[in-house]
Amino acid sequence: MAPKFEWWAKGNNNRKGTPVVVKMENPNNWSMVELESPSEQDFLVEGRREKSRNKNARQLTWVLLLKAHRAAGCLTSIGSALIALGTAVRRRIAAGRTDTDTSSSSSSPAIITKSKPRLFYTCLKVFLWLSLMLLAFETAAYLKGWHFRTPKLQLQFPFGSKGFFDWVYTHWVMLRVEFLAPPLQFLANACIVLFLIQSLDRLILCLGCFWIRFKKIKPVPKKAVFDLESGENGFFLPMVLVQIPMCNEKEVYQQSIAAVCNLDWPKTKILIQILDDSDDPITQSLIKEEVHKWQKEGARIVYRHRVNREGYKAGNLKSAMNCSYVKDYEFVAIFDADFQPLPDFLKKTIPHFKDNEELGLVQARWSFVNKEENLLTRLQNINLAFHFEVEQQVNSVFLNFFGFNGTAGVWRIKALEDSGGWLERTTVEDMDIAVRAHLHGWKFIFLNDVECICELPESYEAYRKQQHRWHSGPMQLFRLCLPAVIKSKISIGKKFNLIFLFFLLRKLILPFYSFTLFCIILPMTMFVPEAELPAWVVCYIPATMSFLNILPAPKSFPFIVPYLLFENTMSVTKFNAMVSGLFQLGSAYEWVVTKKSGRSSEGDLAALVENQGGKKTKHQRGVSAPETEAEKKAQKKSNKKKKKHNRIYMKELSLAFLLLTAATRSLLSAQGIHFYFLLFQGISFLLVGLDLIGEQVE
Repeated sequence: MAPKFEWWAKGNNNRKGTPVVVKMENPNNWSMVELESPSEQDFLVEGRREKSRNKNARQLTWVLLLKAHRAAGCLTSIGSALIALGTAVRRRIAAGRTDTDTSSSSSSPAIITKSKPRLFYTCLKVFLWLSLMLLAFETAAYLKGWHFRTPKLQLQFPFGSKGFFDWVYTHWVMLRVEFLAPPLQFLANACIVLFLIQSLDRLILCLGCFWIRFKKIKPVPKKAVFDLESGENGFFLPMVLVQIPMCNEKEVYQQSIAAVCNLDWPKTKILIQILDDSDDPITQSLIKEEVHKWQKEGARIVYRHRVNREGYKAGNLKSAMNCSYVKDYEFVAIFDADFQPLPDFLKKTIPHFKDNEELGLVQARWSFVNKEENLLTRLQNINLAFHFEVEQQVNSVFLNFFGFNGTAGVWRIKALEDSGGWLERTTVEDMDIAVRAHLHGWKFIFLNDVECICELPESYEAYRKQQHRWHSGPMQLFRLCLPAVIKSKISIGKKFNLIFLFFLLRKLILPFYSFTLFCIILPMTMFVPEAELPAWVVCYIPATMSFLNILPAPKSFPFIVPYLLFENTMSVTKFNAMVSGLFQLGSAYEWVVTKKSGRSSEGDLAALVENQGGKKTKHQRGVSAPETEAEKKAQKKSNKKKKKHNRIYMKELSLAFLLLTAATRSLLSAQGIHFYFLLFQGISFLLVGLDLIGEQVE
């Protein structure tokens, strides 16, 4: 037991002052606990005032020593962190693995890629080398006396003859003033206008969310009246089909299958389809054996495996809907392989369809078991919290339309069939079916209080590929469905919302101005100071927008600055994906199944149910010891074969050096806010480029 220093209470039970217990489990770990605060009587007793003062002084000395020890410990931990960071950087550079290695794609079988265009990376390298040359040139000019204290350079030609360098620099300045600054300023102004429009849209969405909270607006299903035709005990209990599409996801298949088999719904009115597209024989056998186990326990569950994996997820769902028995079912619930719905999921979603024949989709919110795993998952949680709490909820309440999230939703099968079913023409089949259903007049409901458990990508590589698919697919879809939207019979207001707000503003303009304004134009204005970006564009409005984005996740406020910098960093991937999808470049067709880590274990599910005040459910298998021969083979194979590596991302590194070069140039112009923004943004790109933000593999 740790020693206690209770020297202030020798032989006296009436403790005075501020007692403190100091515990030392080891010399490097001290803790201090305050037992009681001083009472008013302590300051009124004249006879013991001097003694109390002495005790308080000694206690204060101890507290100060403890705080000094903690401060020293913090400094030591910071030093250790910096050493570890340097070691990781050195190891990453020594390994030399980059995002251009072919091995990075070979490990994932679910990939479509026609080609890997390097034009974007080449352009970034050209900008980088040009900025380095200009920095050297401007530094030489500064040392020769061409001092400029404001962004607007005032030329002061020296009296008499000029040297060769002065002549070259004079013509360079004239070139900047006459030819480079005007188009750059025009592009900057155009991006500022787009930035303000997008910020206004974000503000309106937030006001809509505040209004929903203030008025307590919430979708409420119609109460079931006792009727023998409506189902057992008066509940609305139609026939429900549950689908789980998966592909080589052996880390999470047990949890998802267990979760859907424990759904609280009459067994005669539910059928579960496990739609396995795995091309790994061991993974196939594992999933098949898991299905057989649940069949023996009485669950109505079937296993389907396609020989031809054409169309990937959309093709998988389309093939499953072509089964003859589907006509007996009225609704279909879809869950990705890492999603585990709570037992009451169907009882909270299906009742909204009752007596509402225009309703085609009920979408639930996602919750994440690993949102605090690392900095990357924390930043993703901020983004997705805003997406569900604000974007999905506001669009649901005021427009009855939003993009289907591809999972954790229930569709009316008639709405799917009326809209043309699943199509394989894009990598965002969920958004595709939602847009077509909207054009056919179907309405959607989002339930912010119904959550479905899942996990976030923990590595930057997985997150980067996911974001590429999420931002290239909408541009593919926009090109394909624009004629149909224009010709559709929906109102002009809905057409405006679909074309301008849903597609152009939030899917095209946002990544365009975010990358162009902060990663290209801002660094260029450092070398062409005649073109200016106001401080409120660089600092104040982005900070305000980040504040609004972080409101739905109030516990994430300490990460507001990293969030702002990381969003600009991710604009490289999003811009590249947007351009690829818009112009149908090779990488637009890249399909990579997001890697799962299997965080949604039994303990995570039990904890979430307990937090929500839920009841105990049946046993759900998490990550357990191998029981079958297939599981043992899979474990041996994973031990031998798979090795994960952190990589170096060349685009992000190129932009990091470009921004740091521009930050150095801004010192010559004494631009404070611009310098700090470029410096921290450059460091952010550097950390991401060295893959130091997500999962770290030893």
